[in-house]
Formats: sequence, structure tokens, C-alpha cells
Amino acid sequence: MSLLNEESLRKAYAAFARGDLEGYLGYCMNDITFRVPGRSAMAGTYTREQFFSPFIGRVMELTNGSFKETVIDVLANDRRGVVLAEHEFERNGRKHVYRTAHLYRIHDGKLTDFQEYPEDLYAFDEAWK
Repeated sequence: MSLLNEESLRKAYAAFARGDLEGYLGYCMNDITFRVPGRSAMAGTYTREQFFSPFIGRVMELTNGSFKETVIDVLANDRRGVVLAEHEFERNGRKHVYRTAHLYRIHDGKLTDFQEYPEDLYAFDEAWK
């Protein structure tokens, strides 16, 4: 199952990268929550119903659509998955780049919980303030 979960995460992120947000959500449970740390404009807990707005809609609004996510690596077992990624975007005339880890709980092959762990929370908060 761990290889299937890794493959599902890779496919989910490929869908997101194509702009296929419904495709990404197809890999998620209906009750998934998205937790973003810090004190920035993006910090908070979002439900599946809030994924498009305010969550991802706000990301695209704040970056004028320049947000890009590059997957560095994916690791998964039967119950958990980790996506190591790099985020890059322009905001307020400045380019921001940071690395982050996305931790997921997985149940029956579906993503049930998302938590973001930026490598540098101060840089993360600065990028999104």
C-alpha cells in the first residue's frame, strides 16, 4: 500500500501543478483539513469546502497567479505521507522562494489531513505577510 500511497501523492501534486484542483481533491477525503502555520495572511485551518476559497484562491490572489510549487521528493507508508516541496512566487515586487514539508495522514488510500511545515517559519511568514 505504501507504494500506492506514494503514487497517489505524486498524481495529486501533478494535478495541482496542472491547475486541476478538482483532480487534486479527488485524492482527498471529504473531511480533509488543511493546516497552515504561522501568523501570516495564509495561516489557519481550512476545510475541503474552503480549499478553493479562501485557501488556494487567496494564494493566487496574493501572488498574482505566480505561485509555483515544485515537488522535491515524496515518501509514504500505509498511514502517512510526506511531500517535500519548494514554493516560488512574486509578491509586492519581491521574489520569494522557500522549502516546505507537507505531512498527510492517509486512510484507505485517501488524504485525510494536511499540515504544512516550512523549513524557515520566519521566511514563510515574511513571504505571506
